[in-house]
Amino acid sequence: MLNSVAAGRRLVLRAAVWQLMAVLLVAAVFLLRGVPQALAAAVGGLAMVAGGLVAMRLALGGGVLGAGTAMLRLMAGVMVKWVVVFAVLLLGVGVWKLPPLPLMAGVLTGLVAQVLAAASRR
Repeated sequence: MLNSVAAGRRLVLRAAVWQLMAVLLVAAVFLLRGVPQALAAAVGGLAMVAGGLVAMRLALGGGVLGAGTAMLRLMAGVMVKWVVVFAVLLLGVGVWKLPPLPLMAGVLTGLVAQVLAAASRR
């Protein structure tokens, strides 16, 4: 075994911190254009953070499992993550009437920060 469950949890938590910092920075930039734009960017980015944490709980919460079960939990976690993100996007645009461009910028920022955090060596 090359990776432990604890190492996976640490990676997800580190990625969440990176995402939060990046999303707060983008929200601060959008604050120059107005509060609704900053709120939209924050909501979009926080949707990615929340989705990632939910996916971690589902994928890594079962302890030591067989390969098939671990793979199913991992795939279910990714699916649940994107369901959370799309639900927040629909709520943001449809119900809360947030501007869509900053909302998507927040999601994209959260996604890029997650990839960069996962790719960095520590």
